[in-house]
Amino acid sequence: MSFTLAIVGRPNVGKSTLFNRLVGKRLALVDDQPGVTRDLREGAARLGDLRFTVIDTAGLEDATDDSLEGRMRRLTERAVGMADVCLFVIDARTGVTPVDEIFAEILRKRSDHVILAANKAEGMAADAGVIEAWGLGLGEPIRLSAEHGEGLNDLYAQLQPLADAYDERAEAEAPVTDVEVNEEGETPAQYDHTPTKARPLQVAVVGRPNAGKSTLINTILGEERLLTGPEAGITRDAISLALDWDGLPVRIFDTAGMRKKARVQDKLEKLSVSDGLRAVKFAEVVVVLLDAAIPFEQQDLRIADLAEREGRAVVVAVNKWDVEPEKQQKLRDLREAFERLLPQLRGAPLVTVSAKTGRGLDRLRAAVEKVHEVWNRRITTAQLNRWLVGMLEQHPPPAPGGKRIKLRYMTQAKTRPPGFVVMCSHPDKLPESYTRYLINGLREDFDMPGTPIRLYMRSQSAKNPYKAKKKPGPSSLRKHISGRSSK
Repeated sequence: MSFTLAIVGRPNVGKSTLFNRLVGKRLALVDDQPGVTRDLREGAARLGDLRFTVIDTAGLEDATDDSLEGRMRRLTERAVGMADVCLFVIDARTGVTPVDEIFAEILRKRSDHVILAANKAEGMAADAGVIEAWGLGLGEPIRLSAEHGEGLNDLYAQLQPLADAYDERAEAEAPVTDVEVNEEGETPAQYDHTPTKARPLQVAVVGRPNAGKSTLINTILGEERLLTGPEAGITRDAISLALDWDGLPVRIFDTAGMRKKARVQDKLEKLSVSDGLRAVKFAEVVVVLLDAAIPFEQQDLRIADLAEREGRAVVVAVNKWDVEPEKQQKLRDLREAFERLLPQLRGAPLVTVSAKTGRGLDRLRAAVEKVHEVWNRRITTAQLNRWLVGMLEQHPPPAPGGKRIKLRYMTQAKTRPPGFVVMCSHPDKLPESYTRYLINGLREDFDMPGTPIRLYMRSQSAKNPYKAKKKPGPSSLRKHISGRSSK
């Protein structure tokens, strides 16, 4: 049984840097600007032989109202309740502040195990802050430098006995089952192999700021796991969460809102957007979330086109449908605009949802599962070639310059997304319009709506290195021998 460690503390004390150090990856955004982290981010941590779950939290603020800082504080306090151990981090160079003293008192009451760490403790400038940390009443502070990896051995020494205690508790609480044993003392094969979990489907939710991405994921989860509010641009990191979505194992990514590139000037926003783009590249299904009041703006089209160019399966979801007055007319307008503005995604699911009320989430789940199945679909070579004959009879390829282009053979080279290779003569002369004709035919005849399809034309004539060479005859062979003998 792995324990859970929550890293808590004031803004800009180095919590995200320490989180990245423990997970061994640059998962959390790090910047000199305080308050970068706003949501809870979980990661699989490794420290020596210890394996545990670490939670990066928002900086603790002295606010208890419904402001952004107050909501961030409540989310962090929730992480304290979820965690088995809290690592309270202070800035050794700044020393103990009144806010540190307030939160030390809160942690003493709410957490069973609190470890105190004085970060940024490299050099003599941090000595006074480390000594001050004793006054918080949380025991001896660990002298840490998350940036340089110093002090992790001391952290390991404090975590190891706690990890052993959790392992013992897990063994004691584990249910004892009677296992059938044969005469040789062997157990049946069914007890020797534990079933492996299905790999979760990777889903990224993307869209413009304030489209309702975090609210949508919270509603799917059934809990307030991500920070939400009326302010645009709350989410900064691409947060991934594993869940069971009505029987479908999913890892869902909440991403920062993507504005037009010209408007993104702030360095932190650039990092947030690039983090979201990376989530799109690693996803299998991308849900493009639109605002029903202002759908299909230029930035929405760019985001959907990006997902298609990356070869991801795409679902378009229109949010805030609960406040739409003219639903039928609006839906007709949306479908017409979708077909006209995103022809490369023709046939992709268009689903109306309300992240606030949960209406339409069953249709969204079904659409995600459907496009993922199409994205992984494989068609036999025999089926493809029978289909290709029919397409050629219906509409033969052009003959540019009087040279007829022959399409001889077709096969599927890959899935995720589906990719096909057509062996033909003069592939460089085949117009793009004919390629589109074949792609649209594949979509319709093999029921692959909306998914990106890659079609590659290849020449069948391979170069023969011996084609231009003549086989040496008797006369040329005699000349070759006589030439060698004269030397």
